[in-house]
Amino acid sequence: MLIYLLRHGLTAYNAEKRYQGQRDIPLSPEGLAQLRCADIHPKVVYISPLCRTRQTAEVLFPQAKLVPVEDLKEMCFGSFEGRNYIEMEHDPDYLAWVAANCESPCPDGERKADFCQRICNAFSALVDKALAQKEEMLVILAHGGTQMAAMERYALPHRDYYDWCAPNAGGFVLDARDWTERHQLYLVDTVRYTKEDRS
Repeated sequence: MLIYLLRHGLTAYNAEKRYQGQRDIPLSPEGLAQLRCADIHPKVVYISPLCRTRQTAEVLFPQAKLVPVEDLKEMCFGSFEGRNYIEMEHDPDYLAWVAANCESPCPDGERKADFCQRICNAFSALVDKALAQKEEMLVILAHGGTQMAAMERYALPHRDYYDWCAPNAGGFVLDARDWTERHQLYLVDTVRYTKEDRS
């Protein structure tokens, strides 16, 4: 079985490098215009409940049934959401969080370790279900953080968390042949579903 683990299209917050987290920010007009229909045709696509994933999936997979999964949501960045690093360069809470390699809890937000566990639980349940149903393809369209958490835990070759964030409307194709025995996934390809990128 092949797994497509994809990221939503461009938002205004992405363009402005703002922490987006669980704010329900839509795609920007530019982000929507960049998208193109995907070259695969899944019957079902699993998305997060946030509108930017639904909007992206509706363009990429117009015929698919979209199934929201609550625990695929992006990390909650608490009081950092809506702000960018320039606006927070003198914020002591932000500076302390960065100094801790972003591992400590965000004020009013999630701890990275808890977020990663939430994502991996949701992701692995979807993989188990798809394999049990003998599906040939599993498509999950969520967030950069969703990708980073799942890929760091399960993907080979191994890379660190921050090395696994795909560009907007981009992602990874993974082979699940050893999932049942080893909970490992093999990176097969990268994809990006924007009009300027046909690879």
